[in-house]
Amino acid sequence: MSDVVETARAKTAPVTSTATGAPPEVQRRILAILFASQLLSGAGLAAGLTVGALLAQDMLGGTGFAGLPNALSTAGSALAAVAVGRLSHARGRRPGLAAGYLAGALGSAGVLVAAITGTAVLLFVSLFVYGAGTATNLQSRYAGADLAAPEHRARALSTVLVATTVGGVVGPNLAAPTGGLARVLGIPTLAGPFLLAGAAYALAALVLTLWLRPDPLLMARALERDPVRDGGTPAAQPERGLALGALTMVLTQLVMVAIMTMTPVHLHDHGHGTAAAGLVIAIHVGAMYLPSPLTGWLVDRYGRSSIAVAAGVALLAAGVIAAAVPGDSVALLALALALLGLGWNFGLVSGTAAITDALHPATRARTQGLVDVAVGIAGAGGGAASGVVVSAAGYPVLALAGGVLSLAILPVVAVTARGRRQPPTPGTAR
Repeated sequence: MSDVVETARAKTAPVTSTATGAPPEVQRRILAILFASQLLSGAGLAAGLTVGALLAQDMLGGTGFAGLPNALSTAGSALAAVAVGRLSHARGRRPGLAAGYLAGALGSAGVLVAAITGTAVLLFVSLFVYGAGTATNLQSRYAGADLAAPEHRARALSTVLVATTVGGVVGPNLAAPTGGLARVLGIPTLAGPFLLAGAAYALAALVLTLWLRPDPLLMARALERDPVRDGGTPAAQPERGLALGALTMVLTQLVMVAIMTMTPVHLHDHGHGTAAAGLVIAIHVGAMYLPSPLTGWLVDRYGRSSIAVAAGVALLAAGVIAAAVPGDSVALLALALALLGLGWNFGLVSGTAAITDALHPATRARTQGLVDVAVGIAGAGGGAASGVVVSAAGYPVLALAGGVLSLAILPVVAVTARGRRQPPTPGTAR
């Protein structure tokens, strides 16, 4: 049965509905399926974070290239965000998200082949394709918010995000065991986590293809009235919400990727192995996603702008601590990376909620994809520059510069929030 027929039945069902008209049990089912796919994909995205920089450093023999893997992966994520957004716009969330995860699995397989053959060009191309998994993991949050009532929107997308915690925390800590498995299979040790990534992304695509029904975006389009046709909200409100959300996510992504990318290299340069790097990145990824339910509640309760400001403060604290602590202190670096992840989480949840508030379902997926492109480009720039900065000036300079840059969120919030004093209504930015 088609999504359109399923949507029509849901619309006429005699149950209490959300503000968008979606029956609550439908939203709960969609969140459950997205939660399951995120459990898997979280392990996939963690592989590149943990060993990508070390793999490039080992193959190319220099710290100056260590930032390239995350830069390429993030650039690939930006391109994939466009593709996933356009496919979702045309066909719905299910085919868009499934295709993105399959691309991530393909990229993981390419990294393995590149590591075995020692082909740097194939490594870079594969890391670019691998970035599609990261883009898809993030785009899933929009699917969680498609059918949510505006006053619960941040909590709904946070439910999807928190599922990434399990895979994201377990994945980096499997760096050593998967490295051992890789050796048994005749694969370079540092490529081991990409075995896990490929399997995790492929399974996430299978879960969505089989069970994400009805499609949340198609259902939202059928249920929500067109605000232009119905004489809805003024254009200024959505424009402000879109600017607030996009700029907040761009800044937080740039700072987070730049500092996070070079932290494993910084630890390695001070005598620590992949186990220590895996632990620090696991704590970081946990802080990126685990606070999501609380963050969602805070965003719904205190507003998008307030939590965006909190994001800037947390990132500043992370940069200052990372710059000040000695390189052999794994515990203090883990604290800094935890704050880095928390600041990113604040920015992502508040920014996503602001963007979703501002967009009608008819154009939502395409615009969200374009916003994520900007976020991806910012992350790619941060990742590419991070290795150069560390090579020229050292890790503390990179961390401190990132922390100071995060303060740019404050004028963004001040400008975009100016003139908004009335409480939000459905379809407006907050």
